[in-house]
Amino acid sequence: MNNRKIDDLDLRILNILQEDGKVSNAEIARKVGKAPSAVLERVRKLRKSGVIKGYECIVDHKKLGRGLTAFTSIRVEEGVGATEVGVKLARLPEVLEVHYTAGRDSYLVKVRVEDTEALQATLAKFGTIGAVRDTNSTIVLTTVKESRVIPLPANDE
Repeated sequence: MNNRKIDDLDLRILNILQEDGKVSNAEIARKVGKAPSAVLERVRKLRKSGVIKGYECIVDHKKLGRGLTAFTSIRVEEGVGATEVGVKLARLPEVLEVHYTAGRDSYLVKVRVEDTEALQATLAKFGTIGAVRDTNSTIVLTTVKESRVIPLPANDE
C-alpha cells in the first residue's frame, strides 16, 4: 500500500465523495477549483493507496422488509486474538457488521432481519458455531443517526 501523505486537496475531495459517491469528476473539480484531469488523478491515487475502499448504494432496509435491527454481543471460547468465529459470523447474509472487541464478550454483531422470529432464527445460527457460548441482543427501537462518513477536517477557505 502506498503511504503517500493526504493533503488539504485530498481531504476536500474525500469530503465531497463521502457526501455523494456518485458526484461527477467535473463537479468535484468545480468545487475544489482544479482541472478535472487533476481531480481524476487524485481520486485514482486515493483508490490505489486504499484510502478510498469503494462505493456503496445505500438502501432503505425497511422498504426491503428488514425492519428490525439488533446488536448482539457474543461470548466465545477461542484463543486470544483468534477470529475464526468472526469469519463464520460474517458469512451470514443478515449480519451487516462483525467487530472483534475487548472485554467480556468477544464480538459485537449488527444484524438486520424481518422481525423477532427472524432474529431468533439468526441467534440459533450463531449457536451452531461451536465456540459460541453466549449471546446478548439489544433490539433497536429508533435509529437517530447511522453513517459511514469519517469526519475529516473541513476546508474553511
